[in-house]
Amino acid sequence: MIRKVKYHEIDFQKYTICLENSEQRNWYAKKEVLDELSGNWEILVYDDYKAVLPVPMKKKFGINFVIMPLFCQQLGIFSEKDDVKINDRFLQFLKKNYKVFLYSFNHCNSFSENLKTKKNYKIPVSDYVILRRKKYFKGRKSTAKCAQHLIYKEIEFNTNHIAFIEKHFKGLKKQTDVKKFRDYMSFLHDHNALKLCAAYLEEKLINVAVLVDEHTQFSLLALINDENHKTENGPSFLIDKILNNYIHEKEFNFMGSNIRGIEIFFKSFGGELQEYTYLQSKILEKLSS
Repeated sequence: MIRKVKYHEIDFQKYTICLENSEQRNWYAKKEVLDELSGNWEILVYDDYKAVLPVPMKKKFGINFVIMPLFCQQLGIFSEKDDVKINDRFLQFLKKNYKVFLYSFNHCNSFSENLKTKKNYKIPVSDYVILRRKKYFKGRKSTAKCAQHLIYKEIEFNTNHIAFIEKHFKGLKKQTDVKKFRDYMSFLHDHNALKLCAAYLEEKLINVAVLVDEHTQFSLLALINDENHKTENGPSFLIDKILNNYIHEKEFNFMGSNIRGIEIFFKSFGGELQEYTYLQSKILEKLSS
């Protein structure tokens, strides 16, 4: 039996145990992360927390609707073993009882119904030398090699570096979204889950990779570039250095993308396709097309 559980009624101890023991375990479903990114959420529960599905919501014009929070890629169903029949029941319950504007399941969730998919790219823990020799595109090897005049540093989360990130961040049109990104970085920093990796041209900062630092993987939250130094190939240099330093112990999650040019960039480092399904309202489909 699946039931809806309001936030104040959630048994967070059981919820956390379910997440920790789940096959689909990911960063976004954690209580503290959803509290930060959504603020308004509840869950669907199967039996006694044998499976759970977090439901983030917003309220507009007096109507509650389901929408993925900004900077949150995948949620979905979390259970000890992914089960298509149970997933189907969650899906039908979600569609029947909520107004779904946009909801993304995780890459482990399978359904009988054919749902639309989005693309994500990840690199598993690997030997860097083998990864670079066998998986890098030829052009990416060359580009990374040509950028070796740059200097790699892991930098602090401070006022100067925040100013650089905010000045050069692309894709956030609203000032409220920029603030939300800054607040999320502060949250990550406070939870020891933020890593900032930078490329310098001599003494000048020209690129920053903003990473979510988990125990088993890095997730690329943003790649910030000073367009005045585009020809220096800082993004290729940065990703290559991060992989060189850490891919032997942590996966690298590129966090997307469905934009062709960015997708090719991720694949060129040996990123492996990992699709995930989603529900989207017809209104949002028209706006996105």
